Amino acid sequence: MPSDLAAGPAAVRLLGVDFAGLRPDEVVERLAARPASEPFTYAVTPNADHLIRLSSRPDLRPLYEAAALRLLDSRVVARLAGLFGLHAPPVVTGSDLTAALFDRVVKPDDAVAVLGGSEEVAAALAARYRLARLAHHNPPMGFDRDPAALEAALRFVEARPARFVFLAVGSPRQEIVAEALVRRGKATGVGLCIGASLLFLAGVERRAPRPVQRAGLEWAWRLAGDPKRLARRYLVDSPRIVQLLWREARRERRGGA
Repeated sequence: MPSDLAAGPAAVRLLGVDFAGLRPDEVVERLAARPASEPFTYAVTPNADHLIRLSSRPDLRPLYEAAALRLLDSRVVARLAGLFGLHAPPVVTGSDLTAALFDRVVKPDDAVAVLGGSEEVAAALAARYRLARLAHHNPPMGFDRDPAALEAALRFVEARPARFVFLAVGSPRQEIVAEALVRRGKATGVGLCIGASLLFLAGVERRAPRPVQRAGLEWAWRLAGDPKRLARRYLVDSPRIVQLLWREARRERRGGA
């Protein structure tokens, strides 16, 4: 999808996704420069979990293709791609992007909408960043399968024009909402599909220390903190990314032979 946000460096294709070839600071600068009144568009931040799901759920690909920005949210995937001889895009994690926007771009009088998370999270964000115009709606579990609840989520965003809309309801629900908002054409601003990123800023969860992040071990930090919820994702499902990258590298070698 053509976009002023993604213009510039050529996209980097990896595992069937055209990722933006933009560095983190470039992404922040472009988001900061976009007028709040512009028609709604959105950014997705696929990690290993998303890419694995896309490999078996091609029906979800349009949700990512409709995004203005596709940003790789995994240092592990980037490093593994390099080991297999694949070109990896710059890593722009959803958590780093969210923190940068709140720290450097969002002003106290900016209209901000948050879909997902508890009232306590929303209140903590408003207090930390002195946000006077933060709107919050937490849809019920399974809202993406309930037409009435999904409609309520969409109307919440459409009725509250915001500079930034933080979609924190998990994947693929947040991408479903974002794509529907673009298709309906009634909302404004930029939507960011950022999963649990707001929990770190609100102080509900502690993010891994920087050295752990740089080492590509943030997943292990999160697993240690919540093994019951994350064990299957990180220990059973995520290792499949190695196979997917190996297959892609093999296809590329055959194509170049």
